[in-house]
Amino acid sequence: MMPRQLLTPAHTPPRADDVNQLIGRTLGVYRCRSLIGQGGMGHVYLAEHIRLGRPCALKVLFPELADRDPEFVERFQQEGRSAATLIDPHIVTTHAIGEAHGFHYLEMEYVPGCTLQQILDVEETLTPTRATRIAVDVTRGLAAAHSALLIHHDLKPDNILMTPAGIPKIADFGLAKRVFTQSSGFSNRLAGTPNFMAPELVQGGDATPGSDVFALGVCYYLMLTGEFPFRGLNPGELMHSVLTDPIPGVRGKQDGITLEMAEVANLLLERSPANRPESVIEALQLLQAVLGSVQDIESMLAEAFREANGVSWTRSGERYDVVRSFPDGRTQTVFVEPSPHEIDERLLLISSICCDAVPEYYEHALRLNSRMIHGSLAVRQIDGRTRFVIVNAYPRETVDVEELRRSVLKIAPESDSVEALLTGRDEH
Repeated sequence: MMPRQLLTPAHTPPRADDVNQLIGRTLGVYRCRSLIGQGGMGHVYLAEHIRLGRPCALKVLFPELADRDPEFVERFQQEGRSAATLIDPHIVTTHAIGEAHGFHYLEMEYVPGCTLQQILDVEETLTPTRATRIAVDVTRGLAAAHSALLIHHDLKPDNILMTPAGIPKIADFGLAKRVFTQSSGFSNRLAGTPNFMAPELVQGGDATPGSDVFALGVCYYLMLTGEFPFRGLNPGELMHSVLTDPIPGVRGKQDGITLEMAEVANLLLERSPANRPESVIEALQLLQAVLGSVQDIESMLAEAFREANGVSWTRSGERYDVVRSFPDGRTQTVFVEPSPHEIDERLLLISSICCDAVPEYYEHALRLNSRMIHGSLAVRQIDGRTRFVIVNAYPRETVDVEELRRSVLKIAPESDSVEALLTGRDEH
């Protein structure tokens, strides 16, 4: 069966509501499957390249924008061509640019997952180490763009896509909507989103690598605190805050934010471009120095269990509750968390509760512990109760993904077996 074609003839100017009717229809060599997003310039569809049989993200320009501003299509195409030159693990790849049935589109790499903003909407803040890890990867993407003489203009969590493995990819290079701020007294046409705009942009200056660095600082601040560094009830108040208010500190916003993290966040948000890192490469060096060799737990879990069935996890503060499901229907929860030491002395603790430690189980538990190869059976006070717990620990700075994966996969069945042998129940 031939795919359905658009009802709108090629010579008829497309209407705004035509874009909403693309689902299930074809646009050139693409079949639009579903709507996955909407930005200031158009809708984004999950589509299939019919000839290649591959999924892609198809960004379709709002027709009314092209009608209203004759230069818009040219800008859209030019920025699409510029973005297509960027090939980097932390940048969404642009594969093609074209026009069909009066619709202008970009074919982009399809990134399954969600945006960083969607994660923040649910979690509000990220652990400091995870936030720093994401900031490092985003900065790597920016560095690749700046080396190609391309500035983003609109870096923000909505434009950072997160893969299922927790890898950030920057989207929409140079495709920022134009923001008009007539009510604020600023009549310049500004490219960007107000909360992420550097002071020099607010004052009508041109976008530069330094303005991307400032937007990176806002993203980092937002991940650490769940708040914007500068705020206002309207655009005028917001811009006044950006231009005059002191940079608010991040220390005390949540546990684990180090002095070094706070210092880097402040440097990225400096009002004067001359006081910020001179380049995104310098910003990357600062963030990497803060992060050191420590991987954040979220990214390690995503990499360790990328292809593992029956493993899922949730976060509570700095602790991750990893649930392992077994073929017989039983489950076991393994806790993965940093120890409460100074950051340079921390351990990665991996533990799982077996059952209550009652005297009648002691002798049997000692025999089980003597045969245990991975981890050891210990007695711990947890939530006011004495429990048998299997524990293992690694130095936080040197633990790798394979050690984490192996430990979780071994501790879970061992803990479940102890629970089953001692109690016959499946509570943990």
